[in-house]
Amino acid sequence: MENIEWRNQTTITEFILLGFGDLQELQTPLFLLFLVTYVVTMAGNILIVALVVTDRHLHTPMYFFLGNLSCLETCYTSTILPRLLASLLTGDRTISFSGCITQLSFFVFMVTAECLLLLLMSYDRYLAICNPLHYATLMSSRVCIQILPGSWIIAFFCSTVITFMMAGLTFCGPNKIDHFFCDFTPMLKVSCSDTSLIELVDLILSFAIILPTLLLTLTSYVCIIITILRIPSTTGRQKAFSTCSSHLIVVATFYGSLIIIYMAPKAGSAGDLHKVFSVFYTVLTPLVNPLIYSLRNKEVKEALKKAGGKLADFIRR
Repeated sequence: MENIEWRNQTTITEFILLGFGDLQELQTPLFLLFLVTYVVTMAGNILIVALVVTDRHLHTPMYFFLGNLSCLETCYTSTILPRLLASLLTGDRTISFSGCITQLSFFVFMVTAECLLLLLMSYDRYLAICNPLHYATLMSSRVCIQILPGSWIIAFFCSTVITFMMAGLTFCGPNKIDHFFCDFTPMLKVSCSDTSLIELVDLILSFAIILPTLLLTLTSYVCIIITILRIPSTTGRQKAFSTCSSHLIVVATFYGSLIIIYMAPKAGSAGDLHKVFSVFYTVLTPLVNPLIYSLRNKEVKEALKKAGGKLADFIRR
């Protein structure tokens, strides 16, 4: 009897991602919208990476981290959108168990890595504005290369722990996930195992890594704003604020969406709200990052003009 029950509980080999519902009239507009978003996101972030690599004026710690953020965003978007686009185009919402676990693994890795990278970027701005005399020493190229791998290692550790624990759960039906990708909480809802341990581990990792990065990032910007307000000249305040305003907008968008999702009610109509705000930090944030940094950053604008000029000269030849 126990063997029969065990076999019944392990029969699920695929999930159905419910996505944005069964409204057929929305499938084509959503596909076109997300397709354009994906193309623009990839093009914008790859352009930022190319500029940071090729332009010598951007070989500074600030742009080193920005280039890594853009690289991360391309991977982040590619973890979510291609599968969603295929679903909208073909109508096939199924995803294999292994595919779902893999998507969750990459998603957890990317989210954790982005939190840590945003912290490093805020620390870089803190040193540049609040401690400019020691900035070159405290944030040298050698230091950047040493501390960046730490964020990837921590993200990999979190992803590995969550992935192995999720893969060890039993999914015996229903196999419908009320989301457009394999997110942590929606997957737990369809598990028939005891999820208290993995929820506890997730809570511990959040309090040990995600919450401190948020608090340290906010603390850095409080110190930065206080320092900027103490600058006597208006021109000096504007120049100092312009170097960190773009990053502050990105931080507010990313963390604002995360906080709303994980602090909002889990039941009722909140499910649709979760999907909407999930779009913010999985789709819109990677999209607007290159736009924000290119439109609000003087050095990136100049690098774009130089690159455009070189391209125009090459075409004339």
